[in-house]
Amino acid sequence: MSSLEVVERGLELAGQRHVLQFWPELGEQDRERFLQELALLDLDGLRAHCERAAAAATSPPASVDRHIEPVPPELIGSVRKSDRESLSAWEEEGLLQISQNRVGVLLLAGGQGTRLGVQYPKGMYNVGLPSNKTLYQIQAERIHKIQELADVKRGSKCTVPWYIMTSEFTLAPTEKFFKENDYFGLEPSNILMFEQRMIPAVTFDGKVILQGKGKIAMAPDGNGGLYQALVDNKVLEDMKRRGVEYLHVYCVDNILVKMADPVFIGFCVSKGADCGAKVVEKAYPAEPVGVVCRVQGVSQVVEYSEIQPDTAELRGPGGELLYSAGNICIHFFTRAFLQEVAEKFEGQLKPHVAIKKVPFVDSEGNHVKPTKPNGIKMEKFVFDVFPFSRNFVAFEVLREDEFSPLKNADGAATDNPTTARNSLLAQHCRWATAAGATLLDQHGKPLPPAASVSPADAPPAQCEISPLVSYFGEGLELLKGEKLQTPLMLDEKKAKDLQAQ
Repeated sequence: MSSLEVVERGLELAGQRHVLQFWPELGEQDRERFLQELALLDLDGLRAHCERAAAAATSPPASVDRHIEPVPPELIGSVRKSDRESLSAWEEEGLLQISQNRVGVLLLAGGQGTRLGVQYPKGMYNVGLPSNKTLYQIQAERIHKIQELADVKRGSKCTVPWYIMTSEFTLAPTEKFFKENDYFGLEPSNILMFEQRMIPAVTFDGKVILQGKGKIAMAPDGNGGLYQALVDNKVLEDMKRRGVEYLHVYCVDNILVKMADPVFIGFCVSKGADCGAKVVEKAYPAEPVGVVCRVQGVSQVVEYSEIQPDTAELRGPGGELLYSAGNICIHFFTRAFLQEVAEKFEGQLKPHVAIKKVPFVDSEGNHVKPTKPNGIKMEKFVFDVFPFSRNFVAFEVLREDEFSPLKNADGAATDNPTTARNSLLAQHCRWATAAGATLLDQHGKPLPPAASVSPADAPPAQCEISPLVSYFGEGLELLKGEKLQTPLMLDEKKAKDLQAQ
């Protein structure tokens, strides 16, 4: 049986014979390419995938209100509520683990910047900082700095390997960008890029969508595709070889992310956790973020659409929201837990439905760009593994210090380049003033403190501090008593000049 006959038979059994409707019109090269793409499809599981997608799209979200409860307070650490001694001890523990090469960071970077209005990976985006640094550069420099801080603390030379999960869309441009920028000063052998799987987009009646006459519309399988990708690309073996026991996982679009955060890692390790999540307090009851909580005693993230408004409004005795732990996609996993997920639980992860506008070719072969949603993309989420954890913990951080995602183009109300840029600049203004500096405007007049600035406002000053100078506000004693003219870009050279004065 020829390759084409095998594929034809598989498509027939899956109820997807239409995929080959334009085969007679394709040239030899296009046929070969299309056949290779089809051979990579899981034809045996294709019918089930399409049927599941069509059924899930018509199912209303389940309500979990009767079974929901907050995460017990003893399993939550907090930069707001935990005492200073505990926070310092956790930081020391985290730095110790980093210094012993037991910590890696893993970046979820499979999505394109479509909502942002660009056709390249989000990590390559420049939000308009005085330095013009991209998200990738900021993150790379934070890895560099945390390695340095751990080295100084422990008198050793350590490495925090950077694992970057990409997709078919983002791998090549990301590799090229890193090469062109000399890996931002990091050792290339400590940066490992790998691809997640792609799965077909499906119509509401369960038919695979053709993007071209010889191309299926494919999409990454969500950030929960991580667990299969770890197996496919032998990433867990690489971690084991390096001695990495703990992994700090995050999304590419958060400009404030603390790479390999020693406080969070130290907290999770001290609690003997196999799985942990950073959370921020919800801004208001109906804020559209997932909530970290328990359902029938099992830790998980519940989507905001699954919680009734009355439940979202519930408050505790101190007036605080009962379900306030907003998920920000920053997680901690032990390698042993990830190994267990890969071996036992990956097949149990339930896909989620995303209704999208998917460009397609119609029955006449014309390219159509739909104006309303016409397709279903099935995604898995990285937090879908929380229920399999034996010892789950949560760690609350301040939104203004650690969470400002970049999702939309300027013009959108929130999560755009301006709000991301302002979040970082306002944070750096707070660091400078906390260190004892006075920031001056262009006329030499002192600027107001930055504490009350929200990301939507203009920041009080253009003050940017390089991650190579300070990871999270530490090491800025050199600014004490200084009057600093803004705009200010405090890089390593400027810091040395100030120290020399």
